[in-house]
Amino acid sequence: MTASTIRTTPAPADDDAAATVARLHAAFADGRTKPLEWRKEQLRALRRLLVEQEDAFVAALRADLGKSATEAYTTEIGFTLNEIDHTLRHLDRWLRPRRVSVPLALRPAQARTVREPLGTVLVIAPWNYPLQLALAPMVGAIAAGNSVVVKPSELAPATSAALAHWLPRALDPQAVAVVEGGVPETTALLEQRFDHIFYTGNGAVGRVVMAAAARHLTPVTLELGGKSPAIVEPGTDLATAARRIAWGKFMNAGQTCVAPDYLLAIGEAATEIEPHLTAAIREMYGAEPARSADYGRVVNERHFDRLTALLDSGRIVTGGAHDRADRYLAPTVLADVDPDAPVMREEIFGPVLPILRVPDLDTAIAFVNAHDKPLALYAFTDSAVTKRRLTTETSSGALSFGAPNAHLAVPGLPFGGVGESGIGGYHGEHSIDTFSHTKPILDKPLIGDPLRVAYPPFNRVKSGLLRRFL
Repeated sequence: MTASTIRTTPAPADDDAAATVARLHAAFADGRTKPLEWRKEQLRALRRLLVEQEDAFVAALRADLGKSATEAYTTEIGFTLNEIDHTLRHLDRWLRPRRVSVPLALRPAQARTVREPLGTVLVIAPWNYPLQLALAPMVGAIAAGNSVVVKPSELAPATSAALAHWLPRALDPQAVAVVEGGVPETTALLEQRFDHIFYTGNGAVGRVVMAAAARHLTPVTLELGGKSPAIVEPGTDLATAARRIAWGKFMNAGQTCVAPDYLLAIGEAATEIEPHLTAAIREMYGAEPARSADYGRVVNERHFDRLTALLDSGRIVTGGAHDRADRYLAPTVLADVDPDAPVMREEIFGPVLPILRVPDLDTAIAFVNAHDKPLALYAFTDSAVTKRRLTTETSSGALSFGAPNAHLAVPGLPFGGVGESGIGGYHGEHSIDTFSHTKPILDKPLIGDPLRVAYPPFNRVKSGLLRRFL
């Protein structure tokens, strides 16, 4: 089945938000989602779905974002398969109770922690990686033993329709649901009581989600964004740095939350990297990126208009060509950019890369620290001193040396922001932490009662023992 044959209308009216959430609450309350084998079977079923319907999902991603089959696989389908495989390999160990030592004053006793599922989880996915960012959080939520509602983005309608068509056929429909639609449907979902809400998107909507969650005291994970800088020092291998920056920036036509948003190039590196970036873009996408099968498109005309309005923010080093009818904006590098230029006032989220020249590392660090904490900070340097200073003197969701975006592919690393760039993290075992409650358990036998020393009335002997052992 191709993306064009999948229904694109919202779910039937009789299966509204309240009814859907009530059904999933009931499934969790009945214990349906808690057995370990149920969790594993759901993950295995999701894996089979992604493998068997790869063509359908690739077609949907191409329709929504112009993604090539290879990019669709590596950044969406394959990424999610890796997340599933890693989870299945380690889930038994992650869920084992963990012994905790007991203070001498409370012995004899045993203490442990167990992870228990939260309940029913809402995953609100964005449009830029509409498959991966709907399914990867869901993998963690299911693995932790929850029921899950997935709300795909209406701005990626083909992928949303594919998810709505296939997930109920592959997974347990009593415990996993897809709700399509736009703002009204999302608003209706947010009026319901969930046990956790996981949102990926921008800060403005993140505040709306957090306010809605607060009405029910629902915990949230907010995967937001911001302007992720890339610091480039002189003396580094600029040709390799430029290739990696171009790869990280221009995949998915720049519509990646962790893409390098701008370069802080120190000294002569600002001008020296220009020809390397031009060469790297040509190497990856050819002399005419519009003809490249590997270069994507801007998601819609509104974002296209926003991005093309930023092209006057500096001198165009390369790129700048655009076609609104095709939603095409060439990979573009801007130089001589003023820190107050329009392109520096908001997250770019598109294929425009500004270069800001700074005199030294002190200035670069001060610039980063003067702005909101970014989702990621990248640095291209051979200096151990620089790496140490960036580690200790800056704050960001992630810090990566020598490669943008790649930290997401390390399953042992949490992915998430800090401050304006987000709350909480996930991937691998960190997803289990996010979608579970770590419950402490103390087991103290009733044989004898050494706790009597802590009971009133107190005397000098009791007070002395309490001061010594507590």
